[in-house]
Amino acid sequence: MFGSPHLMFGARLRTNRPGHLLIIPYRHVADFFDATDAELAALLALVREAKTLLDDRFHPDGYNIGVNVRKAAGQTVMHLHLHVIPRYAGDVKDPRGGVRGAVPEKRVY
Repeated sequence: MFGSPHLMFGARLRTNRPGHLLIIPYRHVADFFDATDAELAALLALVREAKTLLDDRFHPDGYNIGVNVRKAAGQTVMHLHLHVIPRYAGDVKDPRGGVRGAVPEKRVY
């Protein structure tokens, strides 16, 4: 786990995407729009820090960065969390599925 005064990030354990990270506020925040300006600034700073860590360790070709807001948009855990998913050329047949395309068990629409 890594973090800041507002947030932490760590590896998502049940995924077939090595390096898939979640960035999560310590304070309960239901979704992205409920976060304070300081929390959002810390969130974006940790995205950059996560990218540096993932670049050094996994050398991905690209990234998906995603957050779902509320049930209608696919949020299943009602606590703000942002996914940072390293991607690799050829890791899926068609990468245009975005974040859902990066996590095969989430491809059902």
